[in-house]
Amino acid sequence: MTTATKTRRSVRSQSPDPGPTLRTLALDAGNYDLKFFDGNGHPKAIRSVRYQLPQGRDAVSYSDASPLIELPDGRRYHFGAQAYKYRRQQQTVIENKVELARLHLYACLEPIAGTVAEFPLQLYISTPDPGRNAVEIEEQLVGLHEFRRNGMDFRVTVESVQVEREGMGAYHYAQKQGLIPDTGYTIVIDIGGGTWLTRLVDADGEVIDENIMDRGGTYELATAISFDRRLSDSLGTTADPCIVMDGFRVGHIYADTGLAWTGWLDEYLDPWFKGIFQTVKAQFTPFMPRVTRFLVTGGGSHLISDRLAGRNLFAVMGDPQFANVRGLFLLSSDTQLCMTTK
Repeated sequence: MTTATKTRRSVRSQSPDPGPTLRTLALDAGNYDLKFFDGNGHPKAIRSVRYQLPQGRDAVSYSDASPLIELPDGRRYHFGAQAYKYRRQQQTVIENKVELARLHLYACLEPIAGTVAEFPLQLYISTPDPGRNAVEIEEQLVGLHEFRRNGMDFRVTVESVQVEREGMGAYHYAQKQGLIPDTGYTIVIDIGGGTWLTRLVDADGEVIDENIMDRGGTYELATAISFDRRLSDSLGTTADPCIVMDGFRVGHIYADTGLAWTGWLDEYLDPWFKGIFQTVKAQFTPFMPRVTRFLVTGGGSHLISDRLAGRNLFAVMGDPQFANVRGLFLLSSDTQLCMTTK
């Protein structure tokens, strides 16, 4: 072996460790669920409710679905379904979720391969109104973050944040699935927990008109149901709209009481549903002759999917809770998403 060869091998063996690979995460911090996806497996969700623990209070058990976040200043927040085991939970649906961007990120940051909690990160995030909130979100998230999640110390450097219009992720995902016609306009109707919104998109994928309703999502429907005497009289008190929202996904039953509103749901669902679509038609009347698709998505869309079945102009996203976050991940230029719906 020559001296030159020995030297080259020595240099290679002493080369610095390149460190963890840049990680990509799509985050859709909704009013009902925090949805996130890193391209592996199926997207995940954490119920968007939390409890801030007093210093002298021990936390109940935590998990990836209900993470416990500890900040350097001593504040502790328990997210997810476990937060219901404390008194007076804080519900994102009645708060300003933009101000919670940092906490929501911490809740959704799982370690790589279960052990690596120090890595650089690029984020793809959606918000209803990027023009108003993108700068504030970026200022909260870009830079170094140190916190503890479920007993593990994290040190994460957010290198970039791309903020997109909420609902457009679902549009990109639907386009990949062949649900968007090549011509004409598409109206995206995204029905969320606290809000619902519409985007009018042309064949080039450009948003040419939009409407963001700060109210009218499934929380409004749940609130109306919560005041119905058929439910409140049986409970002996007014129902919690957030627990009613939970019931929308589990047979329309109120927690573990066995009380259900299935028999009279349509009394509230029909006017709620019609109100949304009458507003859409009124807003986009001049464009309606050129509309070739209504794309219905969002976590509340399952409530009306049966009413739209068989209508040629309508496409309801499969697995609508995660359509937007899947589409956000598609925007990553470094990772290819397997386009299969589970």
